[in-house]
Amino acid sequence: MEPQHVIVVGCGRVGSELTHRLLGEGHSVAIVDKNPDAFRRLHAPGARTVVGFGFDRETLVEAGVDRAFGFAAVTSGDNSNILSARIARDVYGVPNVVARIYDPRRAVVYERLGIQTVATVTWTTDQALGRLFPMRVERPWVDSTGELTVVELTVPPEAIGRSLEELERSGELSVVALVRASDVRLDARRAVLQEGDRVVVAAKRAALEELGAWVRADTATTPEAR
Repeated sequence: MEPQHVIVVGCGRVGSELTHRLLGEGHSVAIVDKNPDAFRRLHAPGARTVVGFGFDRETLVEAGVDRAFGFAAVTSGDNSNILSARIARDVYGVPNVVARIYDPRRAVVYERLGIQTVATVTWTTDQALGRLFPMRVERPWVDSTGELTVVELTVPPEAIGRSLEELERSGELSVVALVRASDVRLDARRAVLQEGDRVVVAAKRAALEELGAWVRADTATTPEAR
């Protein structure tokens, strides 16, 4: 994965851990917090610290929003997180945005607005990274031969509107399930992919590597047509 620039809003336990992970993987990070004292908990040399609010234009520009690949709003306020995430996506066009929420009942509403969310009760850094970097393979199940992998992938914007059936390759890759909000479907091969969908696939190693190239293609071509 090529190094990217990510903005993290909120330097609490979650924000500092996420920043540490991102820097460890070679990405550049600007972390934003309204309280300068919050940065004392940050043990991640290399992160750029910006004092301000995640929904403030000057703060976002200083944090490098014009070149950001990902944006994670992880403060303690649902409204601030959603507002910051929507501004990052709708105003500045940041392609991968995730917001932490405390009220899981809001998740479906926010995801209909195009904001991927992770509720506090289920939040993990791995979940955040999976939404910031679609097609990221994090701790997959691998069989004893090392050839077969079962993994859950977040659908990137480039794949929205395509048929899930296009992913399959006979004997090489099979769709196991479609995860949409809180609903899991095992018979969804003919479903059209929507924003926020996650797909569970079982694939041989070579087919999984090709899958990343397929979903990023500018035009929808089936794997067989490559």
